[in-house]
Amino acid sequence: MADHEHRHESHPEIIKRLKRAEGHLRSVIAMIEDGKPCLDIAQQLHAVEKAITNAKRTLIQDHLDHCLEDSVGALGREQREAIDAFRTITKYL
Repeated sequence: MADHEHRHESHPEIIKRLKRAEGHLRSVIAMIEDGKPCLDIAQQLHAVEKAITNAKRTLIQDHLDHCLEDSVGALGREQREAIDAFRTITKYL
């Protein structure tokens, strides 16, 4: 791990998403403690999961767009296609 500060423009939005997920997760815990219906709990858990997945996807895409590009530098057409294919497939993580 690098010791220097590492920030991107997307980080504030990722933080907002994760804080929203954190709030939803707290409400899911309360729902379970209060004996709410399983369907309602499952729907809220799905929302939490989706929020975290979207935050992760944004972070990974941002990393590829900035950090990887900076490290790799200028590429030929074939190498560029491989990087672009890699970027595309990461959307399915």
